[in-house]
Amino acid sequence: MKLSDAVRQRIVDLSNSKNISMHKLSLRAGLSYSTLNSFLNGKSTSPKVVTILHLCEGFDMELKDFFNDDLFVEVEDDN
Repeated sequence: MKLSDAVRQRIVDLSNSKNISMHKLSLRAGLSYSTLNSFLNGKSTSPKVVTILHLCEGFDMELKDFFNDDLFVEVEDDN
């Protein structure tokens, strides 16, 4: 799985498990909804680490916990 796909899937999985809508997540993370939506729809493929950090804040979790998932065991470079 490509890294960007794994990150996208992790965001969706966490949103579902924590019952947080994408709109609410964007507000909690301090990101515009369009930024989040652009990444989730594949228009943007490489989120900055700081963006993922803000999403973690929106999920009330640490960055290390975001990547602590089987999705990231066998990821490939997006290039």
